[in-house]
Amino acid sequence: MVEEEQAGGMATAGNGGGYFDSLPGSCGYDTAFIHSPVMQYVSVPDKVAKSAAERPVSPLHDTGTIALILVVFLMITLNFKKGHKYFVHLGNYLFSVRSRQNTFDDHTVSETNLMFALIANTCAMGGLIMYLAMGYLYPQFTGGVSVSALIWAFAGYALLFYVFQWSLYRVLGYAFLDDKAYSRLLVEGFNASQAVMGLLLCPVTFVMLLSPGTIVPMMWIASIIYILCRIVFICKGFRIFFNNLVSLLYFILYLCSVEIVPVILSFTGAIFLCRVLQS
Repeated sequence: MVEEEQAGGMATAGNGGGYFDSLPGSCGYDTAFIHSPVMQYVSVPDKVAKSAAERPVSPLHDTGTIALILVVFLMITLNFKKGHKYFVHLGNYLFSVRSRQNTFDDHTVSETNLMFALIANTCAMGGLIMYLAMGYLYPQFTGGVSVSALIWAFAGYALLFYVFQWSLYRVLGYAFLDDKAYSRLLVEGFNASQAVMGLLLCPVTFVMLLSPGTIVPMMWIASIIYILCRIVFICKGFRIFFNNLVSLLYFILYLCSVEIVPVILSFTGAIFLCRVLQS
């Protein structure tokens, strides 16, 4: 009977296990695949019985990718109840340049934790978008490496890029701003823009994951979101730094060296990271 089913285009679990729920796996991550003598007569369609290497790769079927998303969402959930006031003052952090501080301007520990959770979400969404975009534009750089390893590496790369920019703005504020309150406003504006960008990128990322056919328009939307968030922050920086025509020249140099060059170099760094992981 088993031989007749195989001849009819069906594979059996007796050859090394079966999918008792008849659902396809992806890269060996399907927990429904079992090896048991009891299942030797379970018939499995030929398409389901293909080797893991022939099945499509998707972050939705990858345990490490789902774990990354759950971790950042759990961080936001655990810190939201005590740090929700961060959202109340988010507009001030984005646009306000008032140097005088009052009792409501200080971050509490809970608000700071929520801010870092939102930035972690931004890094995670950035890692997912970079993986999907790299797989579409340069598929040769994403082959031969597990999905979770690439996505976690891209998320870590986004985190390093954030730390680099945050450190750079701290140095700029310390070197060129006499009033330390303005330096604090500059860093707060950067953190707020990063947090908002991550929230806006969440639906874009999920659409890219659930509907791969929309990856091109979603990449454009993600790029627009990034540019708009950077423009908001640059406008705040301009209001902080500008006080005469000489400072305008400094600000132009700032745009070239801090806002444009690092972004261009980040693309080269992402490709280099893929090559390192493939080696």
